[in-house]
Amino acid sequence: MKFYKSMKKIAVATVAAGTLALTAVGTVPSHAAATQTAAPIDAHTKAYQTLMSFYKPALNGKFPNFHGFTIGLTTHASVIKAIGEAESPAKDSDGFDVYHAEMGHPGYAISYKLGKIKEMRYFGTNVERETNLGGITVKMLTQHWGTPNESVLIKSGKTVQKKITYIRGKYQMEFIFDGTNGSGLNHINLVNKVIK
Repeated sequence: MKFYKSMKKIAVATVAAGTLALTAVGTVPSHAAATQTAAPIDAHTKAYQTLMSFYKPALNGKFPNFHGFTIGLTTHASVIKAIGEAESPAKDSDGFDVYHAEMGHPGYAISYKLGKIKEMRYFGTNVERETNLGGITVKMLTQHWGTPNESVLIKSGKTVQKKITYIRGKYQMEFIFDGTNGSGLNHINLVNKVIK
């Protein structure tokens, strides 16, 4: 008998607590609860995270989250085995195999020398570009990576680009911006170090 009385008390207490919890939840508008639990990360923060994701992998001749492909080590055959044939293969020995950006996946280009990766290019995503390369500026770059090892203008016909280069161990990262105003990052190159 005592067992049934104590079980009855527990059941009543559980129902009462549940009712209070449901009442409290019901007083908070659902849209307010949703915004409190999942605040969106702004485009600037995502662009910063993209920029910083390149910092350490570059020391090992790699891009972040790109199958561990390494400058001077990974073979053309290994790349094809991992990600398939390029949508736009190189037309000559100095050309690039281009893998186009699609469905939120970034675009890449890879060139080879003697069957091994010589240079990798990161083109970022096409969708919501401002959260990726489009949100990275020269100001953001120098604020978080410091003074570059080199900053030059590249001219090809009427096109002018700014190349900001950082030495990362045995490699160098080149940030190629469209125009000269320090915004509009077009792509990032990773190559063996050539700057002294």
